[in-house]
Amino acid sequence: MTATAQPTPATMRASVMTGVGELRIEDRPVPAPGEHQVLVEVAAVGVCGSDVHYYRHGRIGDFVVDAPMILGHEMSGRIAAVGPGVDPQRVGQRVAVEPQHPCRRCPQCKAGRYNLCPHMEFYATPPVDGAFCRYVLIDDDMAHPVPDSISDDAAALLEPLSVAIATMRKANVRPGSSILIAGAGPIGVICAQAARAFGAARIVVTDLVPSRRDMALRFGATDVLDPTAVDVSAIEPVDAFVDATGVPAAVVSGIKAVGPAGHVVLVGMGADEYALPVSHIANFEITVTGVFRYTDTWPAAIHLVASGAVDLDGMVTGRYDLEHVGEALDSDSDPASLKSIVMPS
Repeated sequence: MTATAQPTPATMRASVMTGVGELRIEDRPVPAPGEHQVLVEVAAVGVCGSDVHYYRHGRIGDFVVDAPMILGHEMSGRIAAVGPGVDPQRVGQRVAVEPQHPCRRCPQCKAGRYNLCPHMEFYATPPVDGAFCRYVLIDDDMAHPVPDSISDDAAALLEPLSVAIATMRKANVRPGSSILIAGAGPIGVICAQAARAFGAARIVVTDLVPSRRDMALRFGATDVLDPTAVDVSAIEPVDAFVDATGVPAAVVSGIKAVGPAGHVVLVGMGADEYALPVSHIANFEITVTGVFRYTDTWPAAIHLVASGAVDLDGMVTGRYDLEHVGEALDSDSDPASLKSIVMPS
């Protein structure tokens, strides 16, 4: 039996992507929570680079938008109703949503790598709808309670912070570490904050745009570089390199800046294939890996924000309603824009 604080409406408004560069407002049915599910009334949704990529290109690699789809997967809200098997006391609870539904039965899930579940249903990844709408469903254990000290905006941005936490874990960042981050966009800046929170002593961020480099300094970088003015591969070697650009030249120069037994984590979306400096990787025994979402990162993310170690509210540079989702998706063209928020309610 479903438990609700008050009756939910039968329909809701949603911003639906109907084609490349095309959006329209539609009325959609409000879904009912099933067993071990909760219905979340969405408060805030961060705009991610993947949302922008789907909107502009209609695909990311093998994921193709071939039917109308709701974008948005960085979200927070309030539990409006719960399905069977969920404590009815959760109704009204403020939550940050981990936007994925793994099968929980495959070898990857059982090994604790549920982010690699081949049956994953991930918000705003074709054909699964996202959160540019008023209500969403999620498994109850993927709706993480947040304290009142964390705003709705910051609770939504726990999702990209989770990417950064997963990245720092793979980069083996520890107190006293040094790290190079290519790109001072939203993920690069959040990675700089996460690196500082993990104890990195030297955090070098590269970006072509001066205002972005200044922003990186505000949010944790100890040094910033213009990669067109400095040979990044020749800087004092670092323990770890994180690419948040997807640009082959940035990846190659970043790898060459990594010292012996260092770690490289590829986060940015770019070309599917490109040449790497294999002799440097082999001779220095450098570990090169990627990050595909996250596992078990929300507790750490909540702690980092609640403790003040990471500032997510300060990254918000614009807020938009459902009628202006297109403007939110295009806001990345402004160098002063860092993180845009859509408020569906």
